[in-house]
Amino acid sequence: MPVSKKQILLSEEEVYTKISSWCAYQERCHSEVREKLYGFVQENDVIEEIIFRLISENFLNEERYAKAYAGGKFRIKKWGRIKIRQELKQKGLTENCIRIGLDEIDNADYHKTIALLADKKLPELKNEKNRFVLRKKIADYIIRKGYEPDLVWEAVNTMVSE
Repeated sequence: MPVSKKQILLSEEEVYTKISSWCAYQERCHSEVREKLYGFVQENDVIEEIIFRLISENFLNEERYAKAYAGGKFRIKKWGRIKIRQELKQKGLTENCIRIGLDEIDNADYHKTIALLADKKLPELKNEKNRFVLRKKIADYIIRKGYEPDLVWEAVNTMVSE
């Protein structure tokens, strides 16, 4: 009878080797690693031991993860600070780590991105004649991406004048 992958038991060292190379490939947070480890190991003490070892050997670092996550989501997906904060909180990062991650986002770039998103949305709404509705639709779009409403409205009102 063939043996399935689930039935093959790995030693603690083999699990550590797999997980450490997985962490070396890309920044990971503790909750992601813990979830992945549950696929290999059922004992909590072994999981915690592996996580401790990953931290001590610098494979896991939540501040570094927060910086990479915040910078990446801002640059690539154009997410705002509110959405990035919520996602990092959901991953179980501390408020201090979240703050450090969000500090990676340059304020000038942040404001430029809000203007860029507004410029991108404007042509999609070319048939909208009412300026108030136009502004509201543009602002709603940018706010849904996680930007602060006061910054968004300031940019939208500047861009779409009477």
